Amino acid sequence: MSKPTFLEIARRAGVGTATVERVLNGRGGVRPQTVEKVVAAARSLDYPRRLPEAHRGVIRIEVILVRPDATFFARLSRAFERIAATLDRSIAVHRTFLDETNPAAIAKRILEPEMRRAALILAAPDHPLVSAALRKLEAESIPTVQIVTQISLTKSSYVGIDNYAAGRMAGLLMAKMQRRPGKVIAICHSQIYRVHRDRVRGFFDYLNEEGRDFEPVAALFGFDDGDRNAEQLHEALKRWPDLAGLYNAGGANTALNKVLRKHGRGRDIFFVGHELTERSTKALREGTMDVVLDQAPEAQARRAIDLVLAALNLHDLPVENPPIRFITFTAENL
Repeated sequence: MSKPTFLEIARRAGVGTATVERVLNGRGGVRPQTVEKVVAAARSLDYPRRLPEAHRGVIRIEVILVRPDATFFARLSRAFERIAATLDRSIAVHRTFLDETNPAAIAKRILEPEMRRAALILAAPDHPLVSAALRKLEAESIPTVQIVTQISLTKSSYVGIDNYAAGRMAGLLMAKMQRRPGKVIAICHSQIYRVHRDRVRGFFDYLNEEGRDFEPVAALFGFDDGDRNAEQLHEALKRWPDLAGLYNAGGANTALNKVLRKHGRGRDIFFVGHELTERSTKALREGTMDVVLDQAPEAQARRAIDLVLAALNLHDLPVENPPIRFITFTAENL
């Protein structure tokens, strides 16, 4: 292959040929962020000459996540780690975990990173402080991708499943597969995540429209905490003797399965939850869970990285971004 030209590198980096010449010949006078783009573009095209020092040419993508103790976010984090290992050495992916109960700290990190950051991927609560910070970052044309859940009043790309559709699917499965009519509840983290609001809304909408034998009676908040989720379910079983269905739109399925396993009416409750893990797989096999909807975090991580690379002009092909397909699991297709 012939040596790539300055024009080819300029097109890949989204800059002019004069800028490429200044960077590759070390003439200075170019912003560090632009130097990073040019060096990464040259490397991706196998430019044979020695490039500027590596520490000046690293493009850093930060991924902001919450709840490292949660199985789902641990799985998502591992996906980013595996993808990062396959990227060119000029691209670094930094994972940062922040406290979901401290939106001020999340907003500060969005605007004041601890590194020179070329792009941001984040999953964070939908809070006015977070929204304001993200809008400011978007106004600065920093490539930004929201993953798993969305922040109100922002415009950056969203990568994830159609959560309203997932909720409706949970409602459909409840209505079609539960043979015993009765009352139905939903449990989720709280109202701080749009992902959970959309799922619960879709679930109740479907049952109100099509689930004639089922009565949605409550959306309960467990904050994805095992003890709180268990307490909420215990109270629901006491309050509604004809409880027929449970939809967990968030996490902490294990605590709910434990309650159903021990309760006298537990096996009569049709239970739909999210995320296929070792524990939810076991619950499906034992029969305490009936359906698990998995949102494929590995696919979300891959799509988010591809969108960022495209925004940085480091991806040759356009990246389409339809909703990630969620996967429906029962005991029969594990």
